[in-house]
Amino acid sequence: MSNVSNQSNKDKLLELKRQQSYQSWHEPALKTLAGLLKERKANLKKRNHDENQAAVTRDEFMQGLVDDHGVHGINLYHAGVIISSLYRAKKIRYLGSFIQIIEGDGGA
Repeated sequence: MSNVSNQSNKDKLLELKRQQSYQSWHEPALKTLAGLLKERKANLKKRNHDENQAAVTRDEFMQGLVDDHGVHGINLYHAGVIISSLYRAKKIRYLGSFIQIIEGDGGA
């Protein structure tokens, strides 16, 4: 095997490990998002609005991840990557600058 193909295989393996690492954060991140959405739903309920419209901004979600999981090494950059990974996995949806959990994936 040449050095180029060997390096390519190492790069692919490294990328796979990186993806698996971010995917391991999906469940804790969805729990954080569910907690944030629970607060929003309560506010909407108080005002007699549709609770299904509850959403949080990307910045709020990122900060929530850092606040809840920063002790485990999550910083704003990693929070952003985790959120992007959740979106690619179709676990969350964007509504402009707001985020909601896709029903059936841990919604509160």
